[in-house]
Amino acid sequence: MALICELMDMNIYELIKDRKSYLPEQRVKLYMYQLCKAIYHMHRNGIFHRDVKPENILIKDSVLKLADFGSCKSVYSNQPYTEYISTRWYRAPECLLTDGHYSYKMDMWSVGCVMYEVMSLRPLFPGSNELDQVSKIHGIIGTPSRGTLRKLKKFQSRHMEFNFPHSAGSGISPLMKHASSGCVDLVAQLCTYDPDERLGAKQALRHPYFKDLRYSYFTSF
Repeated sequence: MALICELMDMNIYELIKDRKSYLPEQRVKLYMYQLCKAIYHMHRNGIFHRDVKPENILIKDSVLKLADFGSCKSVYSNQPYTEYISTRWYRAPECLLTDGHYSYKMDMWSVGCVMYEVMSLRPLFPGSNELDQVSKIHGIIGTPSRGTLRKLKKFQSRHMEFNFPHSAGSGISPLMKHASSGCVDLVAQLCTYDPDERLGAKQALRHPYFKDLRYSYFTSF
């Protein structure tokens, strides 16, 4: 079987890689709203993507489409899943710290990383390896709470120690001084350490940041 799809102009990485100035925030908001809609459609139909990153997000004018479904998984399939899934910079903490015990919420972490990158023209957590990736996450959003750590320890990765030095993290806001408070808040809620507390796609679409777009789209969110 073959899928014949519309030819798009470029991917998000190609859009931002050589830019010297920020994209207009309203344009980024439109793209991210469409990305959340794509993720919501997948999750609602029992599939999660597992490799959301700029190279897999295609655009043509103001239209965005999510592509490359080669890593998709059913949300109803049994854990553990493949450990080394998702490109490292967009990999959620539960993917890094456990032996394949993660869920569809990993996609939402990746959406937050992409949103930051499109707004800031640089990756949020550009780790050089698995350990450095965790270190960069902790340097910005801090080490996990005791409750979150207990949940993760149940499925601790054989390759990762949990003796993290405590860090409160610098926070995302100081890195996005050019962005609106609503944009920063949405990125922070998407890049929440504990997947149980992280926004789902439907919740993201209902975030106040997207209020103007919800009224211009015929949706029921």
